[in-house]
Amino acid sequence: MSVSYTVDVRRLEEFSAVDLYAMLKLRVDVFVVEQHCPYPELDGNDQDCLHLRLVDGDDLLACARLWRPTPEHHPRIGRVAVSPNHRGKRLGDALMREAIAEVEKRHPGDPIEISAQSHLQKFYGSLGFEVISEEYLEDDIPHVDMLRKG
Repeated sequence: MSVSYTVDVRRLEEFSAVDLYAMLKLRVDVFVVEQHCPYPELDGNDQDCLHLRLVDGDDLLACARLWRPTPEHHPRIGRVAVSPNHRGKRLGDALMREAIAEVEKRHPGDPIEISAQSHLQKFYGSLGFEVISEEYLEDDIPHVDMLRKG
């Protein structure tokens, strides 16, 4: 099933209150409520990142957080979430492809890092990411670090 969307990339301070609320609510609904994982979703890092959203008019379909490179890390993609109301439409794939394209545009040639929930290794592998760590628990959910070479 194909769905039309617009890609929106902006810094935290560029969001309207309504758009910011929708994005943070989606992340809490997915990562805290749906996954039964009480953790500090509002972790103090959002202001240092870009936020990529797939939107259809005023409807938020999916979002991801894009980290710029630091001395310790390559550019990273995180907080990848698809609205439960829009699952089954391949939006996770679309979201990740748009996020990868945005990171490559801003940081050409750099590898891209993700911390992936272990059960999603095959999905991220289909996008060119390779496992680079042993499995570990992050907020009681099994994860692996993955890297997509630039």
